[in-house]
Amino acid sequence: MSVVDVQEAITRTHHAEWARVVASLTRRFGDLDIAEEAAAEAFATAVERWPDDGVPPNPGAWLTTTANRKAIDRIRRESKRDGKHKEARTLYDDDPPEPLGPIDDDRLRLIFTCCHPALGIHARVALTLRMVAGLTVPEIARAFLVRESAMEQRITRAKAKIKATRIPYRVPSAEDLPARVTGVLAVLYLVFNEGYLATGPGTDPVRPGLTAEAIRLTRLIRALLPDDGEVAGLLALMLLTEARRTARVSTSGELVALNEQDRGAWDAALIAEGHRLVRERLAAAAAGAAPGRYQILAAINAVHTSARDVRDTDWSQVLALYDQLARLDPSPVIALNRAVAVAELDGTEVALAAVDRLEDQLTGYHAYHATRADLLRRLGRSQESRAAYDRAIELAGNTAETAYLTRRRDQLR
Repeated sequence: MSVVDVQEAITRTHHAEWARVVASLTRRFGDLDIAEEAAAEAFATAVERWPDDGVPPNPGAWLTTTANRKAIDRIRRESKRDGKHKEARTLYDDDPPEPLGPIDDDRLRLIFTCCHPALGIHARVALTLRMVAGLTVPEIARAFLVRESAMEQRITRAKAKIKATRIPYRVPSAEDLPARVTGVLAVLYLVFNEGYLATGPGTDPVRPGLTAEAIRLTRLIRALLPDDGEVAGLLALMLLTEARRTARVSTSGELVALNEQDRGAWDAALIAEGHRLVRERLAAAAAGAAPGRYQILAAINAVHTSARDVRDTDWSQVLALYDQLARLDPSPVIALNRAVAVAELDGTEVALAAVDRLEDQLTGYHAYHATRADLLRRLGRSQESRAAYDRAIELAGNTAETAYLTRRRDQLR
């Protein structure tokens, strides 16, 4: 096996086994710091030894064994330095623990630990990306446009809080699981959205690495909770959104709106998988299982990706789905998105009136002003449209979106 082949094998193994190794160590030693450092040392050892020794037949088992030895060495060093006795059970007991929740999977416990509601949402995202996805601190810092030192402190404080408050390393009880899954999905959706359309200026408008990690982690949750409708819905939503990614930014770095995208460039395999998941959830809904927010959003995206041309879009179905979503989530952002469908069915004037009613709630939201600018443009109210575009450009952080809004404004008479 060539050096390149070994490097590719290490990369694949890192993606596939990082969470499993960290989770196994966390279960055994009960310390996220020990788990993270030992896992990192094990992968560093693989980088050194595998080019000469070859990739082991079971890379995951090799890494777990190596990481356990690294962790034990660290505990022994600290025991000698601090004069503290570590229980022999911690070092030598290899008996598997009793299941700690409705599903006995170390990775799932790790995700629920990182996404515990006692932690702030930004800490949950950072900790999930580090401990579960295996991203480095510099990678996470770049993704969210903060200094490496600040991100390191954020992750350190989160781990310290887990230890100080004794946040349990377990899957929640059966009665608490639905509410806790909701929090985990919210973190994964936030990670995906930051990758799909970055919020900060001066960076790549789209970060495929983040969207890929979000999808990978959601697939993991899906495999562990195959009957959860919202997990399936979020995965479908991500897949149908990711399928359009390569067509969403032009070669000049400008955002390409849905109605202007080259639909032939969409990823047909991702669309097919997303549609299959949506159909499964529609069948479940027909059997009496009420769909949740992510399932409805996925269904809306399925309608859009089913149309070979924007003129073929079934806007009446889109509007009906938004009406259903608004009953679950009567937020102003949902109302704003609903107004786009209203414009296609009931006319621009009706849609503009609906958008204007949202001003007090969305005045600081760039998409509100961008939507309003487009509706005013359609009505020929160029001066008002220009002012709305100016405000949207001022508030937008993504470089590709700013370029798109600027072009649209400059096209006004």
